[in-house]
Amino acid sequence: MGVDVGSLTAKAVVIKDDKLLGWELIRSRAQSVQSATQVMSLLLGKLGLSLDDIEYCVSTGYGRVMVPFADENVSEVSCHGRGAKWLVPTIRTIIDIGGQDSKAIWVDKNGFVRDFRMSTKCAAGTGRALELMAESLGVKVDEVGPLSLNASEPVILQQPCCILTEIDIRHMVFAGRDSADIAAGINDYIARKTVNLARNLGIRKDVGITGGIAKNTGIIRCIEQALETKLVEFPEDPQLIGAIGAAVFAADKARKLAR
Repeated sequence: MGVDVGSLTAKAVVIKDDKLLGWELIRSRAQSVQSATQVMSLLLGKLGLSLDDIEYCVSTGYGRVMVPFADENVSEVSCHGRGAKWLVPTIRTIIDIGGQDSKAIWVDKNGFVRDFRMSTKCAAGTGRALELMAESLGVKVDEVGPLSLNASEPVILQQPCCILTEIDIRHMVFAGRDSADIAAGINDYIARKTVNLARNLGIRKDVGITGGIAKNTGIIRCIEQALETKLVEFPEDPQLIGAIGAAVFAADKARKLAR
């Protein structure tokens, strides 16, 4: 089992015989222990299993050290790299846009991390920033992507800080700017922050985006245009990649212990 406890969501995945048996995703609770326990219980209940049926569990994410039933915890960077490679063998660069930070990761042909870059000083290119900007625009976060596709004159957001950007968005809304144009500006803003991070690391194809923001079609389009490359599509929810990677690590460890 792999459990990814992030700042915004908690995910759990069970792998058996190199196949994804099931998964669960919930909004994170106030405490990481609660988030991990709830998402684990929901998934095991769905699969008709108990914790005793799990041979090994690896936790990852913001709250990984707070998962009481985990046998081991592994960094987000390693888990996203391993999970992405498990799903798409040709991938070499993973851009993870998480709730509180974003990361660019370079993996080798075996899925092991060779190098990475992380933005930790500012939340401008993160899932939380997108949520706050969507709130300023007056729409749900999952509406920003589809809305942006109807833009005719996308606005340009240039503030270095997401808090100042929120203020700009509210002023634009008050001034009557078209919502689609603002949504497109939001996507471009998030994409620019992410692309700069990836370029600093170096782009190696194939490239994929993980995290909830990967479901935003507008941001994906902006990143593809900036990188001049088509991003790979994961066969599973891109928000699950970290948990899948943790589950792959757990499966490997279970096999070693069984020898």
